[in-house]
Amino acid sequence: MEDVRAILQITMRRFGMLNKNCCSVDDQDVSQVQSHILYELARIERPSMQQVAETIGMDITTFSRQIQTLVKMELVEKRQSREDKRMYHLYLTEKGEKLEAEINQQMLHYLTNIFSNLSEKESDEVVDSLKILNAAMSKSSMCCKPLY
Repeated sequence: MEDVRAILQITMRRFGMLNKNCCSVDDQDVSQVQSHILYELARIERPSMQQVAETIGMDITTFSRQIQTLVKMELVEKRQSREDKRMYHLYLTEKGEKLEAEINQQMLHYLTNIFSNLSEKESDEVVDSLKILNAAMSKSSMCCKPLY
């Protein structure tokens, strides 16, 4: 079996996942984690803080600090739930929606460029393989946790 860890390490570096900031739009730098949060907020209607934290696999304390930063950046609005005062819902602001859409366009351009180096068959195989890998990870009791 090939060194899967080495392959994944290289892939992560090529995607820029070790960079402090993943995206920059109109002089607004966004970290990898913040980009993931914005992505989820754009796709889930009225998510709670806990719901988004669980979706991205982050503990609520760390997630809360990220949300505070995004609120200060005027990208996210945090509103107390009317039904349950202990719960907060998250919303993208207009500025947040614009930034997330631009990041989405940048990623689409980036991925289109990468996939242009593959045949249609190879592209389909890569996508299918990623789906299989994600499904296996979702079933693993060790997913997203260190092995030690």
